Amino acid sequence: MAWFFRFLPISRWAGTSPRHGARACVTAPSVATGHGHSPLSLLLRHQLMRNPSTRVHALFITAGLHRVQADEVGLRLWNPLLRLYALGSFPEDALLLYRKMLHVGAGRLLPGDTFTLSFLVKACANLSQLGNGTQVHGVTLKKGFESDVYVQTALLNMYCEFGLIREAQQVFDAMPERNLVTWNAMMTGLMRWGAVDHARMLFYAMHDRNVISWTCMIDGYTRANRFMEALLLFCKMIAEGLWPTEITVLAIAPAISNLGALDIAESIHAYCEKNGLNMSDVRVSNCLIDMYAKCGSIDSSLKVFNDMADERNLVSWTSIVSGFAMHGMAKEVVELLEGMGKEEIRPNRVTFLCMLNACSHGGLVNEGLKIFSDMVHVYGIEPEIKHYGCVIDMLGRAGRLEEAEKMILEMPVDVNVVVWRTLLNCCGMHGNAEVGERVLGRILELERGYGGDYVILSNVFSVTGRFQNAEEIRKLMDERNVSKVPGHSIV
Repeated sequence: MAWFFRFLPISRWAGTSPRHGARACVTAPSVATGHGHSPLSLLLRHQLMRNPSTRVHALFITAGLHRVQADEVGLRLWNPLLRLYALGSFPEDALLLYRKMLHVGAGRLLPGDTFTLSFLVKACANLSQLGNGTQVHGVTLKKGFESDVYVQTALLNMYCEFGLIREAQQVFDAMPERNLVTWNAMMTGLMRWGAVDHARMLFYAMHDRNVISWTCMIDGYTRANRFMEALLLFCKMIAEGLWPTEITVLAIAPAISNLGALDIAESIHAYCEKNGLNMSDVRVSNCLIDMYAKCGSIDSSLKVFNDMADERNLVSWTSIVSGFAMHGMAKEVVELLEGMGKEEIRPNRVTFLCMLNACSHGGLVNEGLKIFSDMVHVYGIEPEIKHYGCVIDMLGRAGRLEEAEKMILEMPVDVNVVVWRTLLNCCGMHGNAEVGERVLGRILELERGYGGDYVILSNVFSVTGRFQNAEEIRKLMDERNVSKVPGHSIV
């Protein structure tokens, strides 16, 4: 058995899968030896080992080895398996394993320790089983673990996962000792459920803050659309000598994008280049592509994209497609689809939506229709209502109103009022009262309270000289007590 654990660290270098060693352990007569040292923890750290380790666990349970493991030493063998299940893909098995532990340890002091209970709480959170989670909370109180910072932090996290902020706050307030993870967990939970000001009070009450604390607060501000506060806090973090991580960059990027702060975007990019953040995490490069595009510098966005070379993934391509679409570069978007094919990157629904939007605003009707056709027949992607909406808008802008109307009537998905309203706006753009009248009838079947629809058709009638029809539309608005919301300006 010992040869396997000497073999494990070099298995990847030699191109050999550790699974073969695990199978050898399963079939070897010394299964107990394999679990006797705590090399099991080494096994569980290898992602490839999950299924074989599960099989090992099943065998040593059924082989009766539990008879000699119902003690504190045994916990060191049970807990790694419990951790594997709770934090991995088998949280339900963690609860089953704990029940087995209780059965094995009946009368022998094996109800678990602080690690056991922490893993159980995490399993309950992953399974969205609040009932079991509160039962585990009761066990922690019964066993006297209410002062243990790890168990209580796990409970706090669980209550935050369920949105029970009051319960999480109660756990937090009752803790005699809190570490940095506890503070960050409580603050993250508050931010997640919209209690931004409460989280800010907690943040400034912290005696020690690490980069995770700052990143959590910045991310919370960004998610709450409080972009300037996020940016000011980011600058303050830098002033206090804390340097951003990859996650910090990802957190502040949406705020910079929404504020259009190109100078700060360039500073962030320079920092990432200097510290290799964009090399270590492709998400950072993707974020820079999107950030530059939204700040108005599509050339910088394209440069980041080109510099990524072999690191580009689907998100990278979709980001640059979205950037080109945003800047009205429809022809370049069409060329990108060909480039994706050369790199064997399959576009998804979002990629196609960006492409169709670009073709719609760029007037490339034939190219857009081909992209739509390829999406369905080449890539096998079923269009959603948003894809159809882009095609309707594209045809409508080009004056192909009857074709757009026909497509709506033949759509295999439920048509909403937004699609019909898109076509109505195009009717107003081209002064087509005939199609507009039919479209308004469809809209009124779905929604009657929006005055803008009536006004569009009334204006079309007026432009085409059908003043009596325009007057009838206005009277219909009065009869139905419908009014158009007046426009306003912030200037």
